[in-house]
Amino acid sequence: MEKQEVMIINPETIRDKIYVVRGHKVMLDFELAELYGYTTSRFNEQVTNNIAKFDADFMFKLKKEEFRDLISEKSTSSLGGRRKLPRAFTEQGIYMLMTVLKGELAISQSKALIRTFRAMKNYIIENQDLLGQRQFLQLSMISSQNTKDIMDIRKNLDKVENQMADVVSSLGDVVTHSELATVMVDFGNPKIRKGYLVLNGEPVEADLAYSQIYSEAKHSIYVIDNYISLKTLVLMKSVPAGIGIVLFSDNLQNGLHSTEFADFKKEYPAVNIKMQITKGRFHDRYIILDYDKATEKIYHCGASSKDAGVRVTTISEVVEKEVYHDLIDEILQYPLLKLK
Repeated sequence: MEKQEVMIINPETIRDKIYVVRGHKVMLDFELAELYGYTTSRFNEQVTNNIAKFDADFMFKLKKEEFRDLISEKSTSSLGGRRKLPRAFTEQGIYMLMTVLKGELAISQSKALIRTFRAMKNYIIENQDLLGQRQFLQLSMISSQNTKDIMDIRKNLDKVENQMADVVSSLGDVVTHSELATVMVDFGNPKIRKGYLVLNGEPVEADLAYSQIYSEAKHSIYVIDNYISLKTLVLMKSVPAGIGIVLFSDNLQNGLHSTEFADFKKEYPAVNIKMQITKGRFHDRYIILDYDKATEKIYHCGASSKDAGVRVTTISEVVEKEVYHDLIDEILQYPLLKLK
């Protein structure tokens, strides 16, 4: 049975419940159980019954020394008195909990957790001018490192629903596909909110949309955008090694600095990015995948990727790709962009 009293979820209540273990930001099972209104044993029972959904990068059990270190770092004694070593859940593992935990209360708390994570991420992006360049780069990488994993969860929602079909048929309070889709797309709000864009007619969270597009590339990615920033690079961090990326830009307003670019390359040496100028030839923004290959795709973007999540915008796939080939061939010969 679920408890009747649950904790209100906001940045203040969960800030002290987020730890860094093995390089991951995690939350522990007994504190998640408290947030969701479960006893720890009941919470872990639900996870154990669905253990196949929780890969090692979604959840892992703490070692004695790891838990001991957390206790010594914690200023209060709330971590003490545990007979069993707790499970640690990464951010994508917490998203997966939405497909496991049952009841209106669990759904409500899941939505609140997601909104809080988004608020904490948006704070980092919106206050980047208050942070040093290197500090912002580090925080940006940490806050967005799970984007690809979360996108993969969305792609597998149908599979998750099929696995739960027998439970859905007998229980009315299971998190269904439609409910989960609502959480993932608009967090229960029927209107498109800040942080989203429209990709080929479907509302999508901005960062996930760009990751989805970049993941389609087999050979190369060309991005044409005269207004760029550190976030433009951050959105490319998960592009697989071997995919050549060319960022065409005149870097108007000097949004991206050489220090930021150098730090990014040091942090992600496998991401192969070079930059060339556009000589003002383009007003709009474009993403070109696998140029001049059978798998070529061109997307027209209504706004710069650096503004992803700031205002609602639209990305649409271009049908008449050949129209752009002469222009693309031309800018491919342009000099390298020199950052200040």
